[in-house]
Amino acid sequence: MNAVKNRLFFVLIPALLLAANLYGGPPFEGIITYKISYPGQKLTKSQLSLFPKALTVMIKGARSRTDILTGGGDRVELTDHQEKTKIKLLNMMGQKYAITYTADDIARETAKEPPVKVELSNETKTIAGYLCKHAMITVNDISGKYLIEVYYNSELGGKQANFDKGLYKDIDGVLMEFSMKTSEMVMRFTATSVEKKAISSKEFDIPADYTVIKKAELKNKIGGKE
Repeated sequence: MNAVKNRLFFVLIPALLLAANLYGGPPFEGIITYKISYPGQKLTKSQLSLFPKALTVMIKGARSRTDILTGGGDRVELTDHQEKTKIKLLNMMGQKYAITYTADDIARETAKEPPVKVELSNETKTIAGYLCKHAMITVNDISGKYLIEVYYNSELGGKQANFDKGLYKDIDGVLMEFSMKTSEMVMRFTATSVEKKAISSKEFDIPADYTVIKKAELKNKIGGKE
């Protein structure tokens, strides 16, 4: 279970997806909160307690900060959607690392995602007070085809919100409800609140007590896949 949890946490934020970018869209500043569920998974209460249950996204202009608290430590991702760069902050039992990603790094990562087909529909759903559009994504990976159902909102942001998310790069809006499939399990994310409020620019800085480290060096230190 620990190995599964570690792999899950390392793909969780980058594969999902959640940094909502408002660059080029209507002005918004605030926080989106998501609940995380694990449909169809046979997990005991003790196992489930190790997995994250909520995720928050702070948004200020073209920058966003995604926070998730896990049993193995905090995971934070700082994204600049105008520059198309990001920084991952990992706090694992007091060991604090900052990993920087250039636009080229992100482009190489998203290029590894399997091909997808997006089908839009006229279906809508109100989530966290916002009317959301519906889409079905057909993913064709090495294990075969599977579907992801997505609800998204274009009022909070446009297609640029998903520049770093290979499976969702063609979705023209902020993801409000969607699923993520890994080799071990399926996770479902649903926005529960959207709060408009002022966000300090300091929220997007690398803290002074974090060590900037290369991805390969981190992998050697902690094992698993980053």
